[in-house]
Amino acid sequence: MVNSKFFSIKKNFFIQFIGYTGPGILVSMAYMDPGNYGTDIQAGSSFNYDLLWIVWLSSGMAMLLQYLSGKLGISTGLTLPELIREKFRKKSFIIPYWIGAEAASAATDLAEYLGTVIALNLLFGMPLIYAAIFGAIDTVLILTLATQRKFYLIERLFIIFVSIIGFGYLYELFLVGPNPYLIAYHSFIPSLTSNSVFLAVGIIGATVMPHALFLHSWLTKNKSENKSILEKRRLRKYHLLEIIILLTMAGFVNAAILIMAAAAFFPHDSEVFSISDAYRTLIPLFGTISGIVFVLTLLSSGIASSVVGTLAGQIIMEGLLGKKVNIWFRRFVTRFINVIPTTIAIFLGIDPLNILVYSQVILSLMIPLPMIPLIIFTRDRNLMGEFVNCRITNFLAILFVGIIIVFNSYLLLNTI
Repeated sequence: MVNSKFFSIKKNFFIQFIGYTGPGILVSMAYMDPGNYGTDIQAGSSFNYDLLWIVWLSSGMAMLLQYLSGKLGISTGLTLPELIREKFRKKSFIIPYWIGAEAASAATDLAEYLGTVIALNLLFGMPLIYAAIFGAIDTVLILTLATQRKFYLIERLFIIFVSIIGFGYLYELFLVGPNPYLIAYHSFIPSLTSNSVFLAVGIIGATVMPHALFLHSWLTKNKSENKSILEKRRLRKYHLLEIIILLTMAGFVNAAILIMAAAAFFPHDSEVFSISDAYRTLIPLFGTISGIVFVLTLLSSGIASSVVGTLAGQIIMEGLLGKKVNIWFRRFVTRFINVIPTTIAIFLGIDPLNILVYSQVILSLMIPLPMIPLIIFTRDRNLMGEFVNCRITNFLAILFVGIIIVFNSYLLLNTI
């Protein structure tokens, strides 16, 4: 009788947890979007496993910050952009902040859009200019599902995208046969040179994505609307569990991209300066299927992360300006604004991978925009109530702020 009751409770918890999942699935794309492909492939092919510890560190920082963002939405019923507008109010602060947040969102979407363009070009032999046009349409079509009633369809669609990327990289790792000793060593022993710090900052930017910190609070806010304090306590537990499970899995995929590049390209002295180089180098070394699987994971990554980036842009604009915008106008603007620089780059012959990497470095420099207000709000007992951060959470959050600022400052001082 006791065992039957125990299993019944566990079953109910599992069913309710599955019903909650969704926010973590969407933001997990921050760990494995085309920006990660760009930075991780260059890091692995150029510096072997040396920067693997940066991937794990970035994943850990992103997990904590995503937890705080989701908790903020559950406890307050407001998004991070809405709270920033309410707390600071003055247009002289809000407008520049909004412009900065939009710039971060645009840099994110540019990388994700480029991933789709490159994948379409490699997979179907589609000229880059046509891939650029088609790649601008895909996200708009998917976002026809982004209504309150149908949003769960997007969450379930993301399970497919994440699965393709995850299983694809399991297959790639099986083919290339990475060195377990070097993986273990460089996961815990930091190694950084003046030549690799640029990519290290890019990895941080590609993982601790500013737009995802804005978006997560909106996703959990929608889950907790009109809920009692008891229900919010339960949702916070589901939120924590989802973060631990899904973002740990996403972190492993992120690491797998670098590990694959290190194992496949570095020992052969392969000069991989672009994603196209990576694709063309994989095929003679490990067969045609390895190249196709690689491009399919990139295509899934580009499409899925573009949806996240477009949604985030909408949430940022509405939350900070306090005005509802026509969702289709916003989505078309967000999507097509990146067609212009991409098309120019294609005509100038600039490799898309370089644009990818530089966009991720820009993102790292902009992480403090959502990160600092997020930490301030979640440690405010008057705002958060019983969901306020504990001491260890505050300590880790402030430590992570310091680490990111030190990396960014070092890069800027050595670049200027």
